[in-house]
Amino acid sequence: MTLTTRRELRRIYDAAISAAAPDLMTARAFEGRTPGSEVIADWCEQARRIFIVSAGKASIPMTRELVRRCGAKLARTVAATSADPAAEGVHDHEDFTIVRGGHPIPDADSIRAAQHALEIAAAAAAGDLLIVALSGGASAIAALPSTGIGLADKIAVTSALMRAGAPIRELNTVRKHLSAIKGGRLAAAVRGARVLTLVLSDVIGNDLATIGSGPTVADPTTFAEAVAILKRRKVWGRAPEPVRDLLERGVAGEIEETIKPGDPRLENAATVIIGDNGTAVDGAEREAVALGYRVHHWNGFSGEAEAAGRAAAAALTKFDSRSCIIAGGEPVVTLHGTGRGGRAQHCALAGAIEMAQQGRRLPPDTVLLVAGTDGIDGPTDAAGAFADSETVARARAAGLDPQRALAQNDSHTFFRALDDLLITGPTGTNVADLLIGIVDG
Repeated sequence: MTLTTRRELRRIYDAAISAAAPDLMTARAFEGRTPGSEVIADWCEQARRIFIVSAGKASIPMTRELVRRCGAKLARTVAATSADPAAEGVHDHEDFTIVRGGHPIPDADSIRAAQHALEIAAAAAAGDLLIVALSGGASAIAALPSTGIGLADKIAVTSALMRAGAPIRELNTVRKHLSAIKGGRLAAAVRGARVLTLVLSDVIGNDLATIGSGPTVADPTTFAEAVAILKRRKVWGRAPEPVRDLLERGVAGEIEETIKPGDPRLENAATVIIGDNGTAVDGAEREAVALGYRVHHWNGFSGEAEAAGRAAAAALTKFDSRSCIIAGGEPVVTLHGTGRGGRAQHCALAGAIEMAQQGRRLPPDTVLLVAGTDGIDGPTDAAGAFADSETVARARAAGLDPQRALAQNDSHTFFRALDDLLITGPTGTNVADLLIGIVDG
């Protein structure tokens, strides 16, 4: 790939990230420029006091904008984030409490963040407003296991589901039924106050019960579904005994279900989606058009990352010079090896292998970038990776085996050796993943 092509892909990616900036999205919602945001101005104006609970990777910029907008009515505020506050420019004089919880695996600080959230919810009384700002990563960053199970139990189950390639809806269905805060339970802890949830969505399709595991919305899933997921993913037999016991008691009706549609405890709750993956895709499209590309939206960026990468590479054979395909999604990886990587890098590696197999059917100067919008792909320092028709040839010349790297889930090692990783650092937002392919020749 040429340096110009890589630079243009980076510009398209950066434009997508800028379009989904959390502070910008929050400001737009307060200014009435987001569908459904009319309720924000009304409820803030009518509130006696305003409490804020923010959780997720975009927590700090969302909270800053909320604090600025709420002014003198502000009572108590907590922001739960996985980011390093110092790296985000947070200073001691910030007008809110910050808790740095674990992600993607919750930790003791995740529990502390959830406890802060429940305390603030309980403090909000009639005439008050609780604003809950959710962004990607909230399920792990603010986590409180149900009575009877420990954090280690919950980690064991969720980690096993991740390794088994469970999609986010399945993962969060189980999480909700092992939690004291998810599945509407945060809103249920409020007594008399209104609850307004502002969501920067990292879930494709914007299912409110899945985003952040739905702490303030009704949950249609059940204990029985959680058990079925664990069995289908072959995790049930390896789950800690306290987890199996809790879920079985839930199925038997011995434990209260998550908060269901129609529950009166949610009568004074409203949710506004302030931004999502489509916001980033639109930003990417605008930049691609400005660079002179004809943009085509691609709908295959889902399911297993390997299949999605191969399908994207095959799709690129159908386009001519100055074409760009853009897709948003959140594919999954079923782990079989012990290497390092993430779903975006895994997808890019599969795409590189398919590009090599396509040979001359692939137009010259065709390049693929797959990356997470949060700048963190799996447990690595990369947002994603670049791939083209020469990636496999360059790898073999360097003594690398692409197929082995794919089988071992070792895409990060592979692309690092080729200097083809996209390194951005944490972006401050999180609206799932992007796949961008350009044909320049």
